[in-house]
Amino acid sequence: MLDNLRSGLRDALKKIVGASDINEEIIDSLCKDVQRALLQSDVNVRLVLSITNRLKQRALTEHPVKGLSRKDHIITILYGELAQLLGYAGETITSIDKVQKSSDDGLGIKSGQKNVVLMLGIQGSGKTTVTGKLAKWLIKHGYRIAVIGADTWRPGALAQLKMNCSKIDVEVFGDESNKDPVSIVKNGLEHFKKAGLDVIIIDTAGRHKEERGLLEEMKTMYEASKPDLVLLVIDGTIGQQAFSQAKAFHDAAPVGGIVISKLDGTAKGGGVIAASSATGARVMFIGTGERIDDLERFSPTQFVGRLLGMGDIRALLEMAKNLELQADEGQAKRLLSGKMTIEDFYSQMENVGKMGFRNVIDNLPGLSGMVKDDQLDALQNKMEKWRFIIQSMTKIERRNPDIMNDSRRKRAARGSGLTEHDVKELIKQYNNSKSMMKQAKGRQMQGMLRRFGIG
Repeated sequence: MLDNLRSGLRDALKKIVGASDINEEIIDSLCKDVQRALLQSDVNVRLVLSITNRLKQRALTEHPVKGLSRKDHIITILYGELAQLLGYAGETITSIDKVQKSSDDGLGIKSGQKNVVLMLGIQGSGKTTVTGKLAKWLIKHGYRIAVIGADTWRPGALAQLKMNCSKIDVEVFGDESNKDPVSIVKNGLEHFKKAGLDVIIIDTAGRHKEERGLLEEMKTMYEASKPDLVLLVIDGTIGQQAFSQAKAFHDAAPVGGIVISKLDGTAKGGGVIAASSATGARVMFIGTGERIDDLERFSPTQFVGRLLGMGDIRALLEMAKNLELQADEGQAKRLLSGKMTIEDFYSQMENVGKMGFRNVIDNLPGLSGMVKDDQLDALQNKMEKWRFIIQSMTKIERRNPDIMNDSRRKRAARGSGLTEHDVKELIKQYNNSKSMMKQAKGRQMQGMLRRFGIG
């Protein structure tokens, strides 16, 4: 997906990572590469200039936070600016006044009542296919689903919908003899009234965004169905034209979220995501293939992390920041100076555990998706052993593990129920991590994980 954008952005990052010194010339070069990558992905010129101007200004004037190198800081600036560009930009770039703003990252599905989801989109956008995919996604997340087929315009639309939904055992209400879509929706809602459902999805007609009749129909459909959520399906190949299309539909029925279909393989994917986001409506889902399972929730930070070959850095930094607040200043100084005690080592293991091993690994640049579950299990088991050993050591030994001789190792092994080999391995890894801390300074967590054999 979006191979050109991905390769362009990664090439831009290589200049920063490989630079011996960060100066204005390097930053200018980075900005030009980013501009080229975004423009080739059909992102609006004004948005491209806006993001690269902010990138340059911030890279030249902002000081890295404690623990980050200047290179890392510039990368996180780029990461954050791209996430804002491809995410919700309604606060700064919007021409839609009626947008439904919400801080909720979910779909807003309310428990204990029927939730109606109205699907909109022009003919050819893949709306009927997305309806089946959305039904499957909701079923996987524990919801009881039914579908109403109200596309009376396209021949075979109801048959296609029923075929897609039969694969996932979802009932579809439709009436091929009735050419009034609003009537079909009302009858369908009545039909499912006592079915004990969580969500009813309504598939509607397409035609063309400029056709006044379609937009009037959507407005009437909105008033008749009173949906809890309006999802607009946009073809991923249309690029930045998505803005005008989204605005036209939003004027007829307030759009609460956008689904981008056919995103796999398109060179205009960056443009359609940026343009859709600029309307103020959140991109909620992206279609990544033809199978009924090929629909995924869209997260700007995770998406940008994948483009850049990183994990979700923002999530990781926020978790680390929260944990950092719990650490004492003395420990931080010892870590950065390479003078950490084994108590500090133990504390760092505890922090990694609090953040979640899988969460940390998946969010680390270069390690996302690289560590298999069996490797992660081995790491967790190893750290659990080390925890028992450290708890079996005396306070003096924990503060100065260099005094661990044969008799002390035997006692710690007996106290933890483990072997002397396990104790020796802990001391070895502690010394390796201590050395790595001193060399890498701001990269404590990455260094430690590499020494554990997973980097």
